[in-house]
Amino acid sequence: MTHDDESPASDPNDRLVRTKMQWAEAGRALTGAAADPARHRLPPGQRLVGHLPRLDLGMVPQVDTASWRLSVGGSVETPVTWDWTTFMAQPQVDTVSDIHCVTAWSRYDTAWQGVTTRHLLSVVRPTAAARAVMLRSYDGYSTNVPLDEFAAEGVLLAHRLDGAPLSPDHGGPVRVVVPRLYFWKSAKWLRHIEVMDEDRPGYWEQRGYHMHGDPWTEERYD
Repeated sequence: MTHDDESPASDPNDRLVRTKMQWAEAGRALTGAAADPARHRLPPGQRLVGHLPRLDLGMVPQVDTASWRLSVGGSVETPVTWDWTTFMAQPQVDTVSDIHCVTAWSRYDTAWQGVTTRHLLSVVRPTAAARAVMLRSYDGYSTNVPLDEFAAEGVLLAHRLDGAPLSPDHGGPVRVVVPRLYFWKSAKWLRHIEVMDEDRPGYWEQRGYHMHGDPWTEERYD
């Protein structure tokens, strides 16, 4: 099912989108292997890089902190909308995590600062029926994440990267960081979180990518 508000109004980079859909059809980068994160740091099929590549749909939203808003709704007891001042007044934490992109690169020891999703969920209080979240971005992008993955230790609403404010190229003012899943699940330019009773696909999931996205079992594509 396609939801109009889950896709950019006109894909700014149609060639990129078509290429990545072809990757899904062809199973690009799949090795057929699995790895144990307790024993192996690099998931199967990945290569290590030292920088953080820029990936987007051909458009980088320019959202300043004065106009930025994050709303959270759906299956929650207390919907909220945070402006920048409210967001920065929440407890702030520093984390360091490895990140793994479905395009087959990984980067170790990436430093983030922001608000944990556990704190956010303690504020909005998901209902007993809640099962997943849909993350929506200022460029029209969306991606779904199971609620237990979204609530896991180390998952962050990040506004700083490697000691500096998060730049627009990398999702600033605020992006999600879900280190345990492929990085397309870590939505950039975050504007809304919908807590859902039933999981449903976001932008790339509608285009052949996996609903879950575990790098250690190569859940790249559906």
